Amino acid sequence: MVIVRPIESAFPPSLSTQDGLYTTIIRGLNERGEAVSDARLIRSVNREISVYADYDAFLQLAHNPDMRFVFSNTTEAGISYHPGDRFEDAPAVSYPAKLTRLLYERYSHFAGAADKGWIIIPCELIDYNGEALRELVLRYAHEWALPAAFITWLQEANAFCSTLVDRIVTGYPRDEAGAIEGQLGYKDGFLATAEHFYLFVIQGPKSLAAELRLDKLPLNVLIVDDIKPYKERKVAILNGAHTALVPVAYQAGLDTVGEAMNDPEICAFVEKAIYAEIIPVLDLPRAELESFASAVTGRFRNPYIKHQLLSIALNGMTKFRTRILPQLLAGQEKSGKLPTRLTFALAR
Repeated sequence: MVIVRPIESAFPPSLSTQDGLYTTIIRGLNERGEAVSDARLIRSVNREISVYADYDAFLQLAHNPDMRFVFSNTTEAGISYHPGDRFEDAPAVSYPAKLTRLLYERYSHFAGAADKGWIIIPCELIDYNGEALRELVLRYAHEWALPAAFITWLQEANAFCSTLVDRIVTGYPRDEAGAIEGQLGYKDGFLATAEHFYLFVIQGPKSLAAELRLDKLPLNVLIVDDIKPYKERKVAILNGAHTALVPVAYQAGLDTVGEAMNDPEICAFVEKAIYAEIIPVLDLPRAELESFASAVTGRFRNPYIKHQLLSIALNGMTKFRTRILPQLLAGQEKSGKLPTRLTFALAR
């Protein structure tokens, strides 16, 4: 595995200074509701290269016959069009333009071999990120007047998979780094912390599971035909419950989601809103929805994450329209009356 730094910055230092090694601290509540912390040494990274400091090394990646997957996480702003990008830039500014150049390098090196295409899996948090990235790559290919045969290869030999990523990664534990390093027995400048829960949904062919070895590993990774229901589930249950509890909990004098979930009355309000008013109007198997909801309430109780109610309240009415209103209206249509708790959240 090779990490490519897509921006022109010397900070943080290259992961290669630690031979690609770093520690992730997984912290949260286990199935019994107990606080747990698990340190995992990540050994899968071979090296990191900077596309700005070593552009030739970046292009050389395309020559590796065994390279099959391209994952990206360049933030929501990363999958975007930059009008000044050109083929001969070393490198172009935008991630889609860099990827277009890298794909053309691979196409040229392997003479357009159909079995040398890539499975491209963007993790940026935008709707249908795979489709958005594919359209931008094709746009650059046309603007740069690249050969028609390359564009055909691009469309037929490569797959752009849309994804949904769900995990809270709280990053470098600045205030706790010294104590954690003392427990580990070594220094790690790339410590990362994350919650226990994770979900990775990939829209793609079922054959992808075998290529990713998902049949060999007990991972919460789903290969699906359409990510839309899973996005709707996350928005409705996780984000919707957040938005519903904020006005109630804040006016009760609380400051964080964790405090709200430790209050018996507010916890009951949130759980009844989820199970009685949100889940019944969603289009996925109820058992699957309830399992996700159980994980969500556990995540809300995570003592390692201090999620401020006021930060969730920002742009509250806009969030209400997207996260709660669809379920509120669907519930009214289904039962003939307004769902009590979702309506109460709006009234507060």
